[in-house]
Parts: sequence; structure tokens; C-alpha cells
Amino acid sequence: MENKRDFHYPHTFILLGASGDLAKKKIYPTIWYLYRDNLLPESTKFVGYARTKQTLEEVREKCKKYMKVRNGEEEKFEAFWDANSYVSGSYDKRVDFEFLNQHITRFEKGPVANRIFYLAVPPTVFEDVTVNIRNACHAIKGYTRVIIEKPFGRDDVSSDKLSNHLTGLFKEDQIYRIDHYLGKEMVQNLMTIRFANQIFNPSWNRENIASVLISFKEPFGTEGRGGYFDNFGIVRDVMQNHLLQILSLVAMEKPVTLNPNDIRDEKVKVLRHIPPIKLSDILVGQYVGNPNGQGDEKLGYLDDPTVPKDSVTPTYALAVVNINNTRWQGVPFILRCGKALNERKAEVRIQYKDVPGDIFGQTKRNELVIRVQPGEALYLKLMCKSPGMKFDLTETELDLTYSLRYRETDVPDAYERLILDVFTGTQMHFVRNDELKEAWRIFTPVLKELEEQHIKPIPYVYGSRGPADADAKLAENDFKYSGSYKWQKPTLA
Repeated sequence: MENKRDFHYPHTFILLGASGDLAKKKIYPTIWYLYRDNLLPESTKFVGYARTKQTLEEVREKCKKYMKVRNGEEEKFEAFWDANSYVSGSYDKRVDFEFLNQHITRFEKGPVANRIFYLAVPPTVFEDVTVNIRNACHAIKGYTRVIIEKPFGRDDVSSDKLSNHLTGLFKEDQIYRIDHYLGKEMVQNLMTIRFANQIFNPSWNRENIASVLISFKEPFGTEGRGGYFDNFGIVRDVMQNHLLQILSLVAMEKPVTLNPNDIRDEKVKVLRHIPPIKLSDILVGQYVGNPNGQGDEKLGYLDDPTVPKDSVTPTYALAVVNINNTRWQGVPFILRCGKALNERKAEVRIQYKDVPGDIFGQTKRNELVIRVQPGEALYLKLMCKSPGMKFDLTETELDLTYSLRYRETDVPDAYERLILDVFTGTQMHFVRNDELKEAWRIFTPVLKELEEQHIKPIPYVYGSRGPADADAKLAENDFKYSGSYKWQKPTLA
């Protein structure tokens, strides 16, 4: 791992795909925040590269509304753009990458010079780009690190092909497979909650926990990305990566140390205990327009002109995962994700078993809820006597809401944390090759069955909670939804 002391050497951050959506909405703002907060090496230069012929001024203009420049930061912001440059070229011609290499070399004075390549490019050009980086742009006198965005293949075969391709070009410690969910504050907090608090450890097992629900909900549809989305679907887009990563952190055993490889070893062990998902374990849905909705809500998935009219691509999925080991055998881990639902939310809901010998006759289950977004929070749902003369029970919570407890603290964006990790050489929050292999082993068979059998998803209305059948599937898997209690995000005083 690189030491902070080495930060005085020249570093170049090369953003491939600099004209795309991801670059302007996420990557340029992120490197600006890191630069603004003096977290990057002083001599870092930023180079954008894409096929689009444009000036740096035009790049800057496209990013403008996403950069969030605060009062008093204007001078620093100018210095940031002074450290930027832009080069246009193709992704498949070595000569263009040789020109890019000459451009980067101009910034590299001294005995050591490091290069980080961020691949915000479509999967179709991925192989060409990585070959050209290796052949024409590899750092001669420092490290080369390559950040890769999902999708990491479409199934086990394409993922293996991609992994083998990368292994032929780079060492595993040079490859950073980014899953931005691993950079989110509450996902990172999962290990601390589990392993730094004795109160949870004795009950974190099959004797006490009835089920675990990991949810990801979005209140909007494909928003013009239907053509791209239709190639992948919600299972590949969210479940096989983000939700499975969170599951492995919830379910893993305590690592030997906080060394990134010790942590990733434990995550892989959990995944190896999971059998492939069966068709009977998954429920898929696809949203239809809401006749009473506003604007886009009136349009269903199949109304998107970029989506084939007979598409059976799911926009909602609920899958039950079993972990066949000593700690978790028999506890259903339910992964649920969907678009065009009633709210934006990502959370882990650990539901404890019913109280044995319930003398009150009206107790409801305890739940530990780790809310990832929006509004980071950790709360424990429990039963309490209602205030006053009556001896009734009421549901309440012990609540840690970050915006209240840590008012003065800025919670960094996931991309900020992860890109800084690449500069410091920390691989803890990135996906290792064997993790990826196990994830595809679990999901590929059911994805093939869904597609080969052309299984029609259950329709659900834009803005609803999803298909009605999903509640029955949750109940079958020992998740009790009472609907009698809803956590309210506290308002700032």
C-alpha cells in the first residue's frame, strides 16, 4: 500500500470516457471535491480522454451544474481546471494512446511518476482500451492502477472472459473494480456495528434472527436509459453486485485483521456457502404506467421507445438467498430491488424472531435497521410501554440519525472515498476477482432460465410498492410486515 509520504511524486489521473454522463455527473465533481479538500497529491494532473472532439472549456461547461462550488472557492476551482487537460482520440487505435502517453509524460518530472486510469467507457470498447493502456500508456517509473466500472460481464462466461483478459494485462493489485455501494458510509459502518459492539455479536445468528431483508428502491423509471437497461435488467444492474456485496458484509465472520485481503477472504467464504438461486426463489416484475400519475408516471417500461415492445426484462426483483453454514443455515436473506416504486431507499433490515412465551399478546418483532440512503441512520425498533396510565405496548426506536448526531460533519460521497482509496492503494472496498466469480456462480443459472424461458414479469403500477405477490413471498420467508410503524427522519431543530 502506498504511503502518504509518497504523495509528493507526480500523479496523473486519466479519465477515459470524459465526455460521458458518468464523467460529468460523478467523476469530475468527485475529483474536484478531493482536490478542494487537499486530499490528493499536490502535483496531481487530470487528463480527460474521449472520442468527442471538444475543448477543455467545453468539458468544464458540461460539468458546471454538478460541481457545487461554494462561496470563497472560486480561486481553488480555477486552479483545479488549470491542472486539467483534454485529449480526443479513438479507443481502438494504439497510435492515439501513444499520443496520450506523450501528453501525460509532459507532467512527469522526477524519479517516480504514478498513473491512475478511470474507465468510464462502454463495455463494447473495454478490451481495446485496456490493451492500449497496457501497450502504450503503462507507467514506466511508478505504478499503474486501473479503475473499472460495472458491468463486469453479463454472466459467468463473459465475466470469466473479462477477468482472464485483465489478468493477462495487469496484476490483481493494479485492478480496482468499483462498486460505489461499498463506499457508502453506512455500508462501511456494517463491520464496525458488528465487530466493535458486544451487544450484537451473541445474537447475530440463526438462533435469534428470523430473516434479513436488503432493499434498494428508486422512485423513477429508466429515464431514457431503457435501451442500455434492457440489455441488463435489475438483477444484473443492482442485485448481483450492490445487494450481494452488502449481504456478504452482514453475514461474514470476523476477519483476522483489518487487512483488505483478510476482509475479502471472509466475504468470499460467505458467498461460497450460497447455492445458486433457483427459479422458485425469485419473483420478477415490470412497471406499467399509472393512469392517475403525473408526467413520466403515466408511462410504463414498455412505453419507452428504446425498449423492445415484447421485452421481459425485469425492473423489479425479489430473490431469496440461503447461506448454508453454521451461523446462518435456515435464515432467509431476501434481496429486493426495483425502479418506479413509491420511494427512494436503500437499507438492511435485520428482523429478530418473535418473543417466546409472549405474555403481552401484542408484541411485534425487534428490527435493527441500517439505512444506507437517503438520510444515513441506524435504528433499533423495539417494544415499549405507552406513556400514561394504560399498560399498552407501543413500537418505538433507539435512533442514530447522522444528520442530527453529526451535524457538523460532512459525510463524503461514495466515489470520493473510493477514488481516494485508489490513490492510497487501499483495496478493501473494491471487488476481488474471486468475489466476482462467486457472485456470477450464484446468479447466472437463474438469469439464464428467466431469459431462455421468456418468463413474463408481474406488472406493477409506477409509484406502488411493487408487485402484490412480493408481500406473499416475504411472508413465506419469515419476514413479518405489519405496516403499523414507520420510522420518520427527524427534522433538524
